[in-house]
Amino acid sequence: MNPTACLLVIGNEILSGRTQDVNVQYIARRLSETGITLSEVRIIPDIRAVIVRNVTEARAAYDNVFTTGGIGPTHDDITSACVAESFGVPWVHHSETFSLLEAHFAPGEFNAARQRMATMPQGATPIRNAVSVAPGFTMGNVHVMAGVPRIMRAMFEEVLPTLPHGTPVTSQAWHANGLYEGTLAAPLEAIQERYPAIDIGSYPYRLDESQRGVCLLCKGTDTQAVSDAASAVRDLITGLGFAPLPGEPAKS
Repeated sequence: MNPTACLLVIGNEILSGRTQDVNVQYIARRLSETGITLSEVRIIPDIRAVIVRNVTEARAAYDNVFTTGGIGPTHDDITSACVAESFGVPWVHHSETFSLLEAHFAPGEFNAARQRMATMPQGATPIRNAVSVAPGFTMGNVHVMAGVPRIMRAMFEEVLPTLPHGTPVTSQAWHANGLYEGTLAAPLEAIQERYPAIDIGSYPYRLDESQRGVCLLCKGTDTQAVSDAASAVRDLITGLGFAPLPGEPAKS
C-alpha cells in the first residue's frame, strides 16, 4: 500500500470563486509520480473551528496532510495558529525564521504584520521557501504551505523528498474520434471488472468538429496490469469499429 495524503485548500477566496485554485492538479500529479496516493481534497473557509476540525480529522486518517493558504501577514491568515491548536501546542515566536525575515526586509519594513509569519506551532520545522523567503512548516504529518502557486510549488518540492514514497503510478491511454461513452459503457465495465486494481477512466473530448470522441485512460501501480488493461481497451475500440489512437488527444 502506498502512503496516503489529504489536501486541505484553505481560503474564502477559493470558495467564493474569486480565485481559481491551480494547486490541486500540481500536487496530485507530483504525489502520483512519487507513489503517494492523494485520497481526499477538501476546500474549507478561513474559519478557525473549521480549520482545526479538518486538520485534526485528516492527520488522524492519512499518512500526510498538506495545507495551502492562510499563512501570510493579514488578519485572515490563521492556518498556522489553527494547526497549533489542533496539536495542542502553543503558537510561538520562531527565532530562526524571525532572523531570516528580519534580514530579508529593508530597515523599517519588517513590521508587526510581517513578524506574524515568524510565528509557528511549538516544535514545528520550517519548510524553506526559495521564492519569497517566508517559510511554511511541518508539524507532525501536517505540511503547511502558501496558497500562491509558485511559492507553494517551491515549498512542496522542498518537503516531498523527505517523505516516505511508494510505487509510482503509471498510465496508458487510447482515444478514438467519433466514439462516445454510450456505445462503450457496458464492455468497458467488463474490462474494469477483469482488472479491479487498475483505475480505468473514460473522458469525452471535443477539440473541433472533426476531433471529438472519448479517451480511455488506464492507471495503476502494477505496470504489467496497466499494460494488459490498456491492450483490452485498444481491442474494445477496434471491436466497436473505430480506430484506436495512442495517448490522450493533443490539445491545440
